[in-house]
Amino acid sequence: MTPHLRVVIADDERPARSYLAALLRATDEVDIVAEAADGAEAVHLIEQHRPDVALLDLQMPEVDGLSVVRLLKRKHLPLVIFVTAYDEYAVRAFEVHAVDYLTKPVADARLREALRRARERLERDDLRASAAGQLRDAVGACERPARGGRIDRLPVRHNGDIVLVPVAQIVSAVADGELLHLATRQRETYTVTYPLKALEARLDPDAFIRLGRGVVVSIDAITRVTPLPGGTYTVTLANGHQLDVSRIQSRILRERLLQL
Repeated sequence: MTPHLRVVIADDERPARSYLAALLRATDEVDIVAEAADGAEAVHLIEQHRPDVALLDLQMPEVDGLSVVRLLKRKHLPLVIFVTAYDEYAVRAFEVHAVDYLTKPVADARLREALRRARERLERDDLRASAAGQLRDAVGACERPARGGRIDRLPVRHNGDIVLVPVAQIVSAVADGELLHLATRQRETYTVTYPLKALEARLDPDAFIRLGRGVVVSIDAITRVTPLPGGTYTVTLANGHQLDVSRIQSRILRERLLQL
């Protein structure tokens, strides 16, 4: 007997979520283990229930489908089928190694095909082992300006919770390999897996400035600029942190901030 696929659904629109659940319940060998009304809840339910497959709406507010993948621990990441109201997102769904994508309103035949693909991956150990890692690694590469406009809050993991950090409170973002260290005006620090270029692309360019290859800071958080030999600077931020400015960025900083 073929084991049932254990599925979590995540969609912030109740009618769309109910419609998808009804299609799944009419599908053989599928068990819906949980339904999430937003991305943050999806992360919690996926880590709690450890489903085989997650059907994730790409356009959920605050914590969208891509953010759910990014926030999940790699060991908890299931196979993912993205659901979207916009066909333009279809290519991106495959770019991040999702099992499949479904456009709303979801057709029963397409849902069954997506579930068939998921089952094939689960039945092949080599595909199952690599799928989660490929998906997680590719999400960062796909989080580009095309994903959306300016963001007001950034979802991050902290002590098992998802904290929505207001962008206005971010003092600095410092890249460290694949990690990004955020510091806030309240002297809080967070570490996320998120490309600095992707974050910078979604910040207001009039409110943030780059200090070097791996450092972006809030202009309003700069309280002091100290000249160094050679024409470079060190900046002091509102939280007390001091950061060096590269030679190239020193010229930009001088033109933007130090001209009367």
